Amino acid sequence: MAIETKTIEYTHNGTVLEGVLATDRSEIGKKPLVMVAHAWAGRSDFEVGIAKDLAGLGFAGFALDLYGKGVLGSSVEENQTLMTPFVEDRAFLQDRLKSAHDAACALDDVNPNKTASIGYCFGGLCVLDMARAGIKQDGVVSFHGLLGKPGNCDGNSISSKVLIMHGWDDPMVSPQDVVAVSEELTQANADWQLHSFGQTMHAFTNPNANDPDFGTVYNPVAEQRSWTMCSEFLAEILR
Repeated sequence: MAIETKTIEYTHNGTVLEGVLATDRSEIGKKPLVMVAHAWAGRSDFEVGIAKDLAGLGFAGFALDLYGKGVLGSSVEENQTLMTPFVEDRAFLQDRLKSAHDAACALDDVNPNKTASIGYCFGGLCVLDMARAGIKQDGVVSFHGLLGKPGNCDGNSISSKVLIMHGWDDPMVSPQDVVAVSEELTQANADWQLHSFGQTMHAFTNPNANDPDFGTVYNPVAEQRSWTMCSEFLAEILR
């Protein structure tokens, strides 16, 4: 196995964005694409590491960029400032996500007919919005994602298979939000699964999350269980 990464520039509405593609160079041929949507700080080493893990599973992992080349928040306030315009304009967010999908599908290493996306926190909302907006993918996986409806996709059918991983004690997503997204996906005729992990808060996959007062705490057991479920899901939909 020889995991290689390279930066990929693409643009949306005049903004230069920079994703990172990870592939196993020892495997010849086009590979199924799995995009990685970042948390609220921006595309960081965490998402690039996930893209590399996906490459190790035989996929083309693509850590996408929503904020712009080199843009990365370093505090709660900066992260909130970066994320808020996209949360407040979900149509714009969905269009930027589509630009990332289009750019990744055009890459030589990628099989554009086999694609999926996974996302973390804000990125979990992003991948659900990709499914809601009808961006053509085989499936999406949300890890401790925000679940609220965008408001511009009501009545849409969802063809992408959906897997949601949720920490039951996540203070940013209430039990009512979990019920609401379940009802939403059912009404959209989606093939969906939702797994809740007990004694688990927000950001449970992030080893650097250690702020119980804010509600972000790493849980290695939930991280491993959720990654196993994600890997099996991706193997099911992309092989």
